[in-house]
Amino acid sequence: MTARPTMNVLLTGVGGQGVVLASFVLSHVAMSEGYDVKQSEVHGMAQRGGSVTSHFRFGDKVWSPLVPEGTADLLMAFEALEGLRYVHWLKPGGVLVYNALRINPSPVSAGLASYPDDVDGLIRAAWPNTKCVNANELAAKAGTVKAANVAMLGAISSTLPFALGTWEEVIRKAVPPKTVEVNLEAFRLGAAGASTSDTDCSTR
Repeated sequence: MTARPTMNVLLTGVGGQGVVLASFVLSHVAMSEGYDVKQSEVHGMAQRGGSVTSHFRFGDKVWSPLVPEGTADLLMAFEALEGLRYVHWLKPGGVLVYNALRINPSPVSAGLASYPDDVDGLIRAAWPNTKCVNANELAAKAGTVKAANVAMLGAISSTLPFALGTWEEVIRKAVPPKTVEVNLEAFRLGAAGASTSDTDCSTR
């Protein structure tokens, strides 16, 4: 039997966006499908507004939890500027999926830096294999903007070798019982949104 290659995923976002839950779901989906999984703790300022990253690796046998710079198969960015900041983590041919959302990081809020006016154009110029999704809008359509992180999981689902049924099974167990259907709908809308080629990438 041919060994399955190790895949590297870097998640980046802002504190309060649900990076921890997304990492948890990814890990359990991969383990449910028989992969060896290594995941780092969330790095950075976990409080609301601080930049956070999480490393996730899966394959038949994985030794280290950290994704080396320039080797990520997938960069999952919950906020546009965070996607631009970490685009150099991708390997040639890697995929950037980012949420078309604008959140001022701490230096911008403090007046020490400015947010780029055309962050979407800068992202497209920096990386050719890019897909944006309006995850917050899709989550609100599903029933609550709090499910934007699950909409983002839907948006990356087509780039990973996991069955739809496994995703849905893990999400059902990972979210509060009263929010299961809302989160599943957010996941489906995220998957559909990422599959279209006419997504409006203007940040919100």
